[in-house]
Amino acid sequence: VQLQASGGGLVQPGGSLRLSCAASGFAVNYYAIGWFRQAPGKEREGVSCITSDGRTYYADSVKGRFTIARDNAKNTVYLQMNSLKPEDTAVYYCATGPEGLIIDALGAGDFRDYSGMEYWGKGTQVTVSS
Repeated sequence: VQLQASGGGLVQPGGSLRLSCAASGFAVNYYAIGWFRQAPGKEREGVSCITSDGRTYYADSVKGRFTIARDNAKNTVYLQMNSLKPEDTAVYYCATGPEGLIIDALGAGDFRDYSGMEYWGKGTQVTVSS
């Protein structure tokens, strides 16, 4: 089982990026997939979640700007990020685990115990700067 996150980079404020989370060894449409991010000196926080039945959830800080989507044929989950802000700068991770754990972590700025998560992809750096 493997999750591979990609698509990060350097973008100016107001710009866009699309992150991809390619899965192997399991079908993404059978599991909840979450995007998380961790900025230097901060706790890892949930950004968005898509459940096995296609429900989507977002942290308040990204609502209206980020969109999570799933392509079952490509076994990949995407995070379209628009209107990026400097405070979106972080390493972004995708992971699979209990949907309740992911949803509860959305926008959480405090420490969370993510030991219940099943698999994590390696992070991809997103830097928003002029």
